[in-house]
This record gives sequence, structure tokens and C-alpha cells, in this order.
Amino acid sequence: MNERSKMTRRQWLAAAAAGAGAAALPRPLSAWSALASPGPSVPSLVQDAVPPKLVPFPSGQVRLGPGIFQQAMNANRRYLASVPNDRLLHMFRVTAGIPSAAEPLGGWEEPKGELRGHFAGGHMLSACALQYAGAGDDEMKAKGNALVAELARCQQALGASGYLSAYPTEFYDRLREGKKVWAPFYTYHKILAGHLDMYVLCGNEQALATAEKMAGWVESYLKPLGEEQWAGMQMVEHGGMNEALFNLYALTGKERYLALARHFDHKRFFDPLADHRDVLRGLHANTNIPKVIGAARGYELTGDARYREIAEFFWKQVTSLRTYATGGTSNDEEWQDEPAKLARQLGPSAEECCCSYNMLKLTRHVFGWSGAMPAMDYYERTLLNTRLGTQDADGLKMYYLSLMPGLWKTYGTAYGAFWCCTGSGAEEFAKLGDTIYWRDEQEIYLNLFISSQASWPERKITLVQETRFPEEEGTTLTVKTQGPANVPLNVPLNLRIPSWARRGVTVKINGEPQQAPAPVAGSYLRLTRPWKNGDKIDLRLPMSLHTESTPDDPTLQAVLYGPLVLAGRLGRDGLTHELIYGPYHPDPAKEIPVAPLAVSEGMAADSVEPVGGEPLAFRTVGQPSAVRLSPLYQISGERYTVYWKTIR
Repeated sequence: MNERSKMTRRQWLAAAAAGAGAAALPRPLSAWSALASPGPSVPSLVQDAVPPKLVPFPSGQVRLGPGIFQQAMNANRRYLASVPNDRLLHMFRVTAGIPSAAEPLGGWEEPKGELRGHFAGGHMLSACALQYAGAGDDEMKAKGNALVAELARCQQALGASGYLSAYPTEFYDRLREGKKVWAPFYTYHKILAGHLDMYVLCGNEQALATAEKMAGWVESYLKPLGEEQWAGMQMVEHGGMNEALFNLYALTGKERYLALARHFDHKRFFDPLADHRDVLRGLHANTNIPKVIGAARGYELTGDARYREIAEFFWKQVTSLRTYATGGTSNDEEWQDEPAKLARQLGPSAEECCCSYNMLKLTRHVFGWSGAMPAMDYYERTLLNTRLGTQDADGLKMYYLSLMPGLWKTYGTAYGAFWCCTGSGAEEFAKLGDTIYWRDEQEIYLNLFISSQASWPERKITLVQETRFPEEEGTTLTVKTQGPANVPLNVPLNLRIPSWARRGVTVKINGEPQQAPAPVAGSYLRLTRPWKNGDKIDLRLPMSLHTESTPDDPTLQAVLYGPLVLAGRLGRDGLTHELIYGPYHPDPAKEIPVAPLAVSEGMAADSVEPVGGEPLAFRTVGQPSAVRLSPLYQISGERYTVYWKTIR
């Protein structure tokens, strides 16, 4: 038993505060910051067995500035605030026998839906907590606290077992008996994770108590099951139960939760990955990515190298051999072909949004272990092309990002969707500041070019990043120091030079060009000098057009500008509100033909040029008729193509 688990949390917090002393030292690195909850407001009782090389700045120390990311966060926030708590709680109360006169929600939260509660009692809690952490939003914290209190009331009404859900335990009877049931533990994971986020980011003690009771019910449910029976039950989607339970162990120090987390190891899925065998063909993508996130968290807490083997091999296979130019993965929710076989996967239901959300979560773990640049290059591309642009101006989310030429983006409705991707999107757009700035014990790493501000109180330094990237090809950093005026501060700054920034990168400090060391694409530029309050760093990152083809068909090509995938704009012909809002994906029967792109040297980018005087505006050249192109994230309400069939 971990010794600290014998102390009460209040005792431990008091001891930790006293031990901090007056010295302003950086707190120990912890992979907890690489979780869905990006940085704790309460400490973990269990130290990581394997401290990471780098950790992201906690969300409470980062604030977004004006720009497209802040606009996206605000749109999501307006949507979250618009969903009444009584409607969110309705089916929890009905299940618990508590009277409710609220109007039920629709879609996957409707009264007969077998995933009901996943958004209402799970994703919504996480999103409220993340919004509070990332923006200091007291109203969203209050909304989450009110939900936690009422969900605890439902849990108490359901009996002493600790069970909490918006449907009865009969669903788990069906799971145990091998009868048809959707994914009860998937929903349970979302509710459990939401409560942990409310505890970690908002300090809600009641949320932790509810989570522990929920875990107690799981322990009792699993206890009588034989190994073979449990292995069969694990073929039904169970989300990130292992990750949530590892986190609960970290927060409480109770070994029972560590054992419970390990019990959710899916051997049939993990064993081939541990042996470096790709057996992903035919598997449901988003069923399995959360399991690997759990393995990553297990490695950090236990030091079990097998978990790391599983996570890193899986990450490399998906990002290098099963990923489109946009950074997304899957087709119709599955990996439908062998590695590097993507040409036949460009359908109306390509790129389930949940997959991109979860791959970014996994990437944060992988990057933290090594600081390897390919991980952050992948993160940036996926964030800009498959996350940004997958909600509309009202905060409504997409399910699939179609890659079939001539189709369009589709979104859910306000109260009639609540898809899995509605929930993961609600979390994603509440935590857009979580990966911009990273650090080790002494140095800062700037990874993403997003208008924002980051503070490191222990080192008495704040960075203010002003940029319109990607409309602006670079960024400006202003150093602010909290020490005595004119006293230099020695904090090395590492600026990410992306792999796409192949030429023309320049750095100026206070207007003076820096000659050495020269910036190198795919590495960090380390700036070491005594920083004074007001110092300015100007980083220019020229972008250029380039081409990426599918690995199995070099004539199917996407055009990129820096990290941005450019989409051909094909007009709004035949589109209606009903075709755009409500469907999971666009109707392939309503596609329009897209003319092939004539290329002289075999590269699609050679047939595209910028439109002068307009930021991020392009057009085809040398074609029977010109087509305008824009970044995919800007496309909404019109037809488009990402991949072009090229002819010479």
C-alpha cells in the first residue's frame, strides 16, 4: 500500500504546501499533465514511475488570445451553456426513480438509447471542467458542480452499490450473458472520467467520492467473472476504462484501482501490438484507440515497458501508415484495409472525428516521453485539419469528415444528435490551449503557433504570443518577467521549427537578426540569453505549396500549404439545410463529378497558385476551368475535394 494513501487528502495537501517552502522551484514533472485533463489543480498521490521528458503547461497557466482558436472555444462554450441541466439529468433521474418533468434530449441521449448518459453525465462534465481550467470560466464550473451534486443524488437513490448511469444495470446483465447490447462500459467510462475531471480541474471533492463509488460497483461486478468469460465480454466496446481507473489510482493511491485498471487490459488487442504486429484491419478504430491511451497511462504510473511498446508501436503504425494527408484515420469507423492502403478509403464516412480527438490525446503521451518532433508535426497537422473546422459557428459538431470528392461537411443538431463525436468535440474545443507550451525542469518549449499567453510562476516568466497563424506565416513572442526591473532572467526558450518550414526561416530578437544557430526544419531552435522584461522574439515561418499522394496510388494527391490541407471549393449546388444538419455523413448519391487535375511534372501543387491580395486563397492553373482552394478548416456549407485524381 502506498504510504500516502494512509493520509487524508487534506493532510496530504497541507504537508505538500508546507514542503514547498519559500523557494520558487518548478514542481516535479508528472505525466498527469498529459491526460485529457491537461494539468491538475490538485496533486496526484502516486508519483509517476517514469517521469516524462516534457510536460505541457497546466491549462490554468495558459489563456488563448484573439484568433480562430479563441473563436472556436467561444462557439463551443455557447453551445455547452445552452443545454439545460434538467434535460441533461432527465434520464439519470428517471433511472434512479427521481421525478423529472424535463423534456428528454434526443439522438444518442434519447430515453431508449443504449448510450444515454455518455454526453449528459460524462462529456459535459469534462467539458465544463476543461472550460473552467482553460478560460477561468466560473459559470461553466458552476454548471458542472450542479451536475455533480445531482448525479450524486441519483447515485444514492440507486442504492449502496455505487452504480451510476442513465440506464439500469440490466444492460450489464446482457453483457455478461452474451446478449446484444451496445457498449455499457463505454458510457460508464465517460461518466467516470467526467467526474475525475471535475475533481482534478475544479477541486470538486464530491466528484471524487462519486467516482470511487462507481469504481466500487465495477469491482463487485467483475469479481465473479471467469477469465474466458471476461475476455469475450471485452470484445464489446468499453472505451477508456483502463485509463480512467489508472487515473483514479494516481489520485487516491489505492492499489485496488490499479488492479482494476489492469483487469481492463485487452489481451487480444494488446498482445499483437506488444509483438509489433499490425492486426488492425477490420477493427473498429475508436473502440481501440482509448485502450492504447490507457496503456500509455499505465506505463507512466507503473514503469511497465510492455505498455510503452504497445502505445508507441500502435502510434507509429496509425500515424505513418493509416493516416490521410489531413491527419485523420479510419473509414466508416474501421481500419478497412492493410497498412498503407488508403486509396480505396476516401469515402463519405472517412475520418471519424472521435478518432482524431483520441489520437491527439495519445500523441501528447508519446511526445512527452521523448520530445520527438514527428509527434508534434502530426499533432499540428491533425489539429488544424481534422479538429479545427469540425464544428460550425453555433458549436454544432461533425461525426465524419468526408474525403469523397464532391461531397460536403455535415453537422449534428442542437438537441437531437449527441453523437460520440459531439462529446469528444465538446471536450476538444474546451481545451485548445493545452498543447501550445511545454517545459522540462528549466526550459520552455513553444510547440504551436496560437495567439495565447503562458505563465510559469515558479520561474517568474510569462510569454505572450501574438499571431494570426496560419494566415500569418510566423509569430511574435514577448517576454514578461516578474522579478525586479532590469534583472535578466535565464530561462532557455526552445522554438519549434516545423518539418514543413524548409527554407527562409528567420528569427529576430528585439529587431536584430539572429545568425547562429541557424534554424533547422524538424528541430527546436534553442535561444539562451538573459531575458529582460519586454524582449521580443520574431519568428518567421514561410510556408510553401507541396503535394502528398496516397501511398498506394501516386495519382491521388492532396495539395498542402505548410501544414494546411487545401480543399477545392466546388460550390453549393443542390445543398439544403436538411442535407447539412442531421446526417452522420453526406449522401454519396448526391456527389458531383470532380474533373481530374492536369499536372505537368506529376505533382498537384505545381498546378496551384496563390491568389494575390487574399490570405490563404489559391486557385488551379492550366485547367479547363479554374477552381479556388482554401484551407479545409475554412470550408463549411459547400462541396469540396481534398484528394484530386491527377493526369499528365
